[in-house]
Amino acid sequence: MTASNATIRPADALFPALEPHRSGRLAVDPIHTLYWEECGNPQGVPVLFLHGGPGAGIAPMHRQFFDPLHYRIVLFDQRGAGQSTPLGETRHNTTQLLVADIERLRALLGIEEWLLFGGSWGSTLALAYAQAHPQCCSGLVLRGIFLCTAAEIDWFLNGIRWFYPDVHAQFAAPIAEVERGDLLAAYCQILFGDDAAAGLEAARAWYRYEDSTLHLLPDPQLQVQSESDAVALAVARLEAHYFRHAGFLEEGQLIRNVDRIRHLPAVIIQGRYDVICPPLSAWRLHQAWPEASLHIIPDAGHSAFEPGIARALVRATEQFRRGRTF
Repeated sequence: MTASNATIRPADALFPALEPHRSGRLAVDPIHTLYWEECGNPQGVPVLFLHGGPGAGIAPMHRQFFDPLHYRIVLFDQRGAGQSTPLGETRHNTTQLLVADIERLRALLGIEEWLLFGGSWGSTLALAYAQAHPQCCSGLVLRGIFLCTAAEIDWFLNGIRWFYPDVHAQFAAPIAEVERGDLLAAYCQILFGDDAAAGLEAARAWYRYEDSTLHLLPDPQLQVQSESDAVALAVARLEAHYFRHAGFLEEGQLIRNVDRIRHLPAVIIQGRYDVICPPLSAWRLHQAWPEASLHIIPDAGHSAFEPGIARALVRATEQFRRGRTF
């Protein structure tokens, strides 16, 4: 690094802003309809962007990690997220159903195989999809690895306080002190309870907690802001839903099934000071999958828009464009 986070903006690393050339909605069951969009080169190499959360949804800047002259860039909002409907719906919302949704979208778009690009929960979903459908994948670019293990979920709920005690105190504030021994259960009771006002207060606290810990050096220009209370409620409900069901994965499943994707080229990019998805998970994945390249960014936290991480992600997509990893 020749400059600090304070002097380099993530936009310096990204491709110029672009608009979708087509979009649509895909009804995947009687409840859920997904929003999807395409941009870049319609005849280009397909790449699928998988957003985090669960429930965070896609944003315009997510289109900018890819050379639009080379890539056919596909993005979609997962069940209950973003422009998909109903927003925040947890019924019929599991990892297995999300994997099936990706296959439906691939068939709809007539894509034979695509490069998977996902960070945080998006890395979880990318691994789950690739392990279920390796023949449909040309490679993976993964960031901020989250394997959805019990230890990682406990870290998110409790461990972050070792670094952000003040932020964690605000996170715990909506929960009665006698119930703080199991924050997930207490949050679920409120988020899925009958008191709408209490549920919204809890959702705002959950959303602020995650938002406040995204960056190594917080920057008001980089921090994501909730567009509405409905978005905060959707993110909190979906994350709590997936956490209480251990991501609908068996403990250690994503490490155990690495052999299914070992032949695929892959790049793992991890912020050294990521307190949301600590580097141990990326290290564990790399130990099980040494064929994948691991790049730990020394001056970064969790966000894909940390300058060092944004540069590394673009470098990875460029290396795939040139037919090799780095």
